[in-house]
Amino acid sequence: MSDTTNDRADSSSSDVPRPPASHLSDAVEHPHVNPKTSAAIMMAFALLAVTVVIFGGNVLNPKASTTDGDYAGETIELLIPLAEGGGTDTWARFVGTELTREIPGQPGFSPVNDAGGEGISGTNRFATSAPADGTEILVSTASTVMPWVLGRSEVQYNFNRLTPILANGTGGVIYARTEVGVRKPADLLNRDPPLKFGGISATGLDLTTLVAFDLLGVDVDAIFGFEGRGPVNLALQRGEVDLDYQTTSAYAPAVEPLVRAGTAVPLMSFGQIDDKGGVVRDPNFPDIPNVAEVYESLYGEAPRGETFEAYKKLLALTYTYQKAMWAPGDTPPQAVELLRASAEKLSRSPAFNQEVAKVLGGYPLLADPQLAARIRTAYTVDAPVRGYIVNLLESDYQVKLE
Repeated sequence: MSDTTNDRADSSSSDVPRPPASHLSDAVEHPHVNPKTSAAIMMAFALLAVTVVIFGGNVLNPKASTTDGDYAGETIELLIPLAEGGGTDTWARFVGTELTREIPGQPGFSPVNDAGGEGISGTNRFATSAPADGTEILVSTASTVMPWVLGRSEVQYNFNRLTPILANGTGGVIYARTEVGVRKPADLLNRDPPLKFGGISATGLDLTTLVAFDLLGVDVDAIFGFEGRGPVNLALQRGEVDLDYQTTSAYAPAVEPLVRAGTAVPLMSFGQIDDKGGVVRDPNFPDIPNVAEVYESLYGEAPRGETFEAYKKLLALTYTYQKAMWAPGDTPPQAVELLRASAEKLSRSPAFNQEVAKVLGGYPLLADPQLAARIRTAYTVDAPVRGYIVNLLESDYQVKLE
């Protein structure tokens, strides 16, 4: 029995291949660790753990250094709460790219689209989780501002708790087809049956137009559900609707040919809100009276009261300050001021303003020191104004807000 065992042992030692000596030594030999060195390493990790517990995770992930007047080494993330390729996305990427080139230190630029829920979802996430260090900025547009104004239940953000960095507007014109006997604003009154207005949604950009009609005493039969203003323009040409409006960028290609042909007539522009909160003529339509001027021509006095206050609020929200960029409300003032001042410098750049005429429709980029106060006033909607809007939508357009 012992012979057999010895045979197996000999066979095992002679037939099984062994690794080369160098590999064998790597596998079985370990460098000797000095006990003092090992103890020092363990103590260092223990000290780091205690420091993180006491002072927070910023030890491993320090705050951005955006309050020293220099963004070098930082990246600005621009949260765009709508899909890529649309008007807001195009605007945001253009302005954001130019802005970061103007900021001292020239930070990196990272546009992030967080689409969903008509822009509400992404804006909600920004309001609840964006770091307040000047490295994350929100893009707003009328489609995200209006749900907040109307108090929709899914809105978790509050523009009064954010700080505006810059803003940019647009304009628009209400026009009619001449075949229904409209040549001037007075022809809109006392119509039986009412003229047909083509709309997309009563709680979106169309709301400003609906309030303008109410202010002027124009009774309309509103038809909602069009997929865009382009389809409404085509419907007017076919005689399916009588009234439409087009924003500045679309007015020249969509409306001016109809005006030249005599099949449509421009009636009024929405106007713009000036530095004092008044309604003034749109610089892109200097020969077309604004809504306030039309009211005065119809009734012999300047507009005032609840309806006019609602109109001014909506005009600012949806046109004069249609798009804006915001920082979290508790962002350090030094970072906010650097961002705003950089935007103001950009707004005075001749090269930038040449591009503005193409991309932004010629409306100025607003970033002066008084912007925050003006936009805060414009975006503050008191209870009577909101109550009026809610009542108008329910009584005239059968739209009930939650």
